[in-house]
Amino acid sequence: MKKLTTPLVDSHAHLDAKPFTEDLDTVIERARENGVEHILTVGCDLESSRSSVDLALRYPNIYASVGIHPHDANTVNDSVMDELSRMIESVGKVVAIGETGLDFYRDHSPREQQRSSFRRHIQLAKEAGKPLIIHDRDAHDEVIQIMQEENAAAAGGVLHCFSGDLEMARKCLEMGFYISFAGPLTYPKNEALRAIAQALPIDRMLVETDCPYLSPQGWRGKRCEPAYVRTTAEKLAEIKGLSIEDVARITSLNAWRLFGIGKVDQSTRIAYVIRNSLYLNITNRCTNSCTFCAKFNDFTVKGHQLCLEREPSVEEVMNAIGDPSLYDEVVFCGYGEPLLRLDLVKEVAGAMKQSGVTVRINTDGQANLVHHRNILPELAGLVDSISVSLNAPDAETYQKICCSEFGEQGYAALKDFLLEAKRHIPSVTATAVTLPGIDIEACRKVADELQVEFRERIYNEVG
Repeated sequence: MKKLTTPLVDSHAHLDAKPFTEDLDTVIERARENGVEHILTVGCDLESSRSSVDLALRYPNIYASVGIHPHDANTVNDSVMDELSRMIESVGKVVAIGETGLDFYRDHSPREQQRSSFRRHIQLAKEAGKPLIIHDRDAHDEVIQIMQEENAAAAGGVLHCFSGDLEMARKCLEMGFYISFAGPLTYPKNEALRAIAQALPIDRMLVETDCPYLSPQGWRGKRCEPAYVRTTAEKLAEIKGLSIEDVARITSLNAWRLFGIGKVDQSTRIAYVIRNSLYLNITNRCTNSCTFCAKFNDFTVKGHQLCLEREPSVEEVMNAIGDPSLYDEVVFCGYGEPLLRLDLVKEVAGAMKQSGVTVRINTDGQANLVHHRNILPELAGLVDSISVSLNAPDAETYQKICCSEFGEQGYAALKDFLLEAKRHIPSVTATAVTLPGIDIEACRKVADELQVEFRERIYNEVG
């Protein structure tokens, strides 16, 4: 099995459970061998919360969450909540509150007591400044209702082992919550859950085992353990069209952001890898200010930090590339318009072609307006493919969502750019983001009229 360069985080385990009593050290070592460096062990009642804290203190790579599961909501009183609060205050490795929530499938505790306990946990999380770990089974509507009524967004957190529908997932994301997937993502009949994973941005996902429960498909019926989170991550990579390295990097960053678990390198990237393509981030400047551009909220793409302190030189870009033959292609695409730096693009692309490497450019198609000339002949022989962000079927809509500094002239220019590109570059594609309200089929028709390829890009899925 290939060793991961970026370790995974099992964001939800129950290492205090009896099935781990005899061989916990071996289980933790096996997790490490499978690339799982950090584990969050989660409390379900006072006893397991205490045990989780003890484990976090014993093992440097284990962190704890404390809380009362809805199954035991009938035990919650002022004394219990006070003890949970003391655990949080006294132990630095308690990183979350929960698991809490509602379970209307088994109903081990009366529903009214479950509701009351859930509300008290949300209040505790807000007071303590810790995120929530929320359990939801057959109680989707009420879970959302209580989260909204109690302003759970002020604490943030995760819906663990998600089992709701896409509408519920999107409501959780709107409140700033993450969605976590466990072994059920791998079950052959669970197409509905995989469809949800496909539709959501991975920048808001975690992976977990919920061990010793919910083993992935290859181990169903057997004890689950943290090592198996890699199997769930591999399935998520398959669903999202990413590599396991991408999923490890992204979900580990998400766990770090939510829980403060692990160490994440967020130094700025000039060259960054997604799948087996090497992307070059050479400027953060752009001729557009697109309303949907993620950089206005966060300069991270697929776990890579792309906010440049300054624009890199040709030498710095070449050093960042290293050996380009390791990748399927080199792509000029950072958080900015690469053709603003035309001279650098030509010099670096020329070096790539001398090495026999495939070169692609992602652009907004307004470079001819920027440089006051037709620059496409200058790219001939240097660039194998070019992808142009069309994004709208007409100039008015384009200006409304892309806000070109050239006004509505920008849309006409990018269409002309697409037409001219066919004369100089072997592969030309127009793309459109599936932004709500945008007529994708009308965009496809524009591409057809220009006789170029067309590709949809999923809204809120950058990279």
